[in-house]
Amino acid sequence: EVQLVESGGGLVQPGGSLRLSCAASGFTFSSVAMSWVRQAPGKGLEWVSAISSGGTKTTYVDSVKGRFTISRDNAKNTLYLQMNSLKPEDTAVYTCAKVPPALGYEFKIYDYWGQGTQVTVSS
Repeated sequence: EVQLVESGGGLVQPGGSLRLSCAASGFTFSSVAMSWVRQAPGKGLEWVSAISSGGTKTTYVDSVKGRFTISRDNAKNTLYLQMNSLKPEDTAVYTCAKVPPALGYEFKIYDYWGQGTQVTVSS
């Protein structure tokens, strides 16, 4: 059974940092690309970042470039999102998502999702 379990969310002041984790199980983690997506209150789903299966290729939505860093540890079956210089507009539920094995990291198509972790940026 595929499982994706996020952690690391919380309340942080503007300018602060958080590191999200996504623990994966039930599939060969090192063989698939992964993504982070988010949903702000009252808004639709927004893709945030993606990483290739080997971790050598990454991509970001323009609004987080230079502030967020996606990474993965294939030995630990874990995906990360380091978020720095957080802004109130980053407030959202952040969810990790698994890309189907046949697709590359650039595809915004997912077959499994985690339950999400809340990130709130507020003073």
